[in-house]
Amino acid sequence: MPASAAHLTDRSDRTLLVGSITRPTTARPLIARTALAAATLCLLTMATAACSGPSADTTPESAVADEAVPASAPAPIAFTNARILDGTGGPLVDDGVVLVRGGVISQVGPRGQVTLPPEAEVVDLEGRFLLPGFINTHGHVGRTGDRSDVGEQLEIYAHYGITTVFSLGDEAEDPRDERWSPDRTRARLFVTGPSLTPSSPADAADEVRRVAQMGADWVKIHVNAQRNRDTYPAVIEAARARSMPVAVHIEELEDARGVLEAGARLLAHSVRDLPVDTPLIEGMRERGVCLVPTLTRELSTFVYAERPDFFDDPFFLERSAPDDLEAFLTPQRQAAAEGPGAQRWREALPLAKENMVRLHEAGVGIAMGTDTGPTGRWQGYFEHVEMEMMVEGGMAPADVIVSATGGAARCMGMEGIIGTIERGVWADFVVLERDPRDDIRNTRTIHSVWTAGNRVR
Repeated sequence: MPASAAHLTDRSDRTLLVGSITRPTTARPLIARTALAAATLCLLTMATAACSGPSADTTPESAVADEAVPASAPAPIAFTNARILDGTGGPLVDDGVVLVRGGVISQVGPRGQVTLPPEAEVVDLEGRFLLPGFINTHGHVGRTGDRSDVGEQLEIYAHYGITTVFSLGDEAEDPRDERWSPDRTRARLFVTGPSLTPSSPADAADEVRRVAQMGADWVKIHVNAQRNRDTYPAVIEAARARSMPVAVHIEELEDARGVLEAGARLLAHSVRDLPVDTPLIEGMRERGVCLVPTLTRELSTFVYAERPDFFDDPFFLERSAPDDLEAFLTPQRQAAAEGPGAQRWREALPLAKENMVRLHEAGVGIAMGTDTGPTGRWQGYFEHVEMEMMVEGGMAPADVIVSATGGAARCMGMEGIIGTIERGVWADFVVLERDPRDDIRNTRTIHSVWTAGNRVR
């Protein structure tokens, strides 16, 4: 890496440790950190064209100049003979080519519009479908679920094509200098730190300051009948003062309207008590606030009343399942899955789906997210189940794919950095054998997964 790029990375992406131990780091607004990341991309590719961001222009004249790259740089990689779904909902590019240099897309388009340098390593995808790696906008990466090793969790996510995870409400550790590394070989991680529970509005600023000093990217807060209805306005205001977006756990329509009015940037669950109404729909659309449905969160509360069929699914057993799967189904777990709490969420699930679809049809952004990570919510596998449930709820497969790629990136403030197959965007891909627009279960037909142009599956 050029010295200037290394210096920039050192300033903007110091090692992150969210938890009881903190390391020196300077909390920066998400927008500022995103801008620094984009600048790092430019330096990594050493090409001025990449610094202008993604563009629909894919002609050779607009492509990154190969002669600008030092001779010592790794050879570019050309993914050829691909059917490209770019993550924006645009038309499929047949016989497409994606050229990757330094972990970043430098050219993309039909074969006749991309110039391949002679030293490029060629990966012939033989007509397979190439699309952006999936983004889980509401996961949990930490030490309290079925696995305690953060690195292993990020590897499992990547194995299933989930190349970015936003961990909402956990104490997780991941070296920040690796987040934008061209050598990245597992899912990228963004964090909120623990979900805030200030004892009073007066304590909100200190709570936000604490997670900011930990290096959090977002702020997370729960709002329901038991928690934070009197403190969330102060938390959101304190976060706004630091230019930190706020993701809110909500369950009820009244809370959704309240946090939206206060300035929340993300509703981290679907509304599950009443149909969404016009004020909420219009407010979310006008403010650009997105919804994360987390339908598998509800599923996980009741599906273990009996041995679920997916326990025999080879796709689940690849990496997501724990080593001792049968021991997971204890009598206590099965009893809880038949209890009143589980029954409440089972009954709420149809309404959660209906509200998701109503918001989507009204033009509100929907971002795929699962709440995976806690025990029984299987990282990697449940993201595919979530997309299937979104289709069952009434969204078209093509729209669900956008919600898990470019739409998710836009909702999380990462548009032009991850989530699409465009020039200047990180080369995080999933390659499928079959078209997921025809059948959403085709997301399971994974041929390979790539992060920053590195094959991880």
